[in-house]
Amino acid sequence: MGAIEQFAVPSYLLDDSAQTSLPTTIAVPADDDSAALDDYSRSVSSVVERVGPAVCLIEVSDGQRGGHGSGFAIAPDGLVITNSHVVHRASRIVAHFPDGRKFSARLIGEDPTSDVALLRIDATEVPFVPLGHSSALRVGQIAIAIGNPLGFQATVTAGVVSALGRALPSANGRMIDDVIQTDAALNPGNSGGPLLNSRGEVIGVNTAIIPGAQGICFAVAADLVRVVISDLIRFGRMRRGYIGVAGADIRLPRRALSKLNLAEDRAVHVIGVETGSPAAKAGLREGDVVLTLRNKATRGVASLMKLLDGETIGVACELSILRGSQIITAAVTPTELK
Repeated sequence: MGAIEQFAVPSYLLDDSAQTSLPTTIAVPADDDSAALDDYSRSVSSVVERVGPAVCLIEVSDGQRGGHGSGFAIAPDGLVITNSHVVHRASRIVAHFPDGRKFSARLIGEDPTSDVALLRIDATEVPFVPLGHSSALRVGQIAIAIGNPLGFQATVTAGVVSALGRALPSANGRMIDDVIQTDAALNPGNSGGPLLNSRGEVIGVNTAIIPGAQGICFAVAADLVRVVISDLIRFGRMRRGYIGVAGADIRLPRRALSKLNLAEDRAVHVIGVETGSPAAKAGLREGDVVLTLRNKATRGVASLMKLLDGETIGVACELSILRGSQIITAAVTPTELK
């Protein structure tokens, strides 16, 4: 893809106060049929009307074959998120927006492990939707998946969040941690588009690469996406420490917090340990609960991944682990995830 483009991380990716919440409702003329819609339909349609213009068709080619997927702008200056598998090895990328404009796109970087890619288009004023947060999601919340497989209109499915903290295989065989599952159906052409809550906030990036995903939608959680794109902007790739565990978010019961004198109720449940990995060498086991890394709370998978940054590579890091009813410590030395 050529030389890596490097520039400062924009403040709107790091400073929550710079992100503007989207309105829950829109003004509806008195003679509009939508005035008779029920609350659910009105909520979905208002989100689509507000966010749809920011969702684009991503057209790609590698010189011999072409393909397409969806993406969405997260800033008016032309930063666009899509799936890594949509743009991987593409020699030409074009973003088509619903207003008829199209832009050549440059790949800033991609992370096949999370199936996230970041593009830059030469535009100063495009419709955009800022990244929201996924940490406060609850099973049963409304989830709205938007894609743009045709380039001139948004396609929409809606449902509810049916599972959180899933760990599922990516295209490169590694695990995507912090995956949201919904019953909002997703077709391959819609992958790379946003998953939104009823307020129109991006809670995830849809991916359709997981075998058996017909009829349901999997999305990479927004909190993890935020970590990934910050590194893509700075380094052109995601530099992460690798310890070799598959994990899921867990909330500890109040009784355990009181008994063990813990202040933080969120942690990482270890659901798998790779043979020969740094975690295996450190003695981690399936069923362990990771509470802290380097004395910093691991408030879920996204938090652990953020802590496993480039500075941890090759450095012995202390883990605090809940095993059964005992808290133990272990030293793990991450390697760089290749």
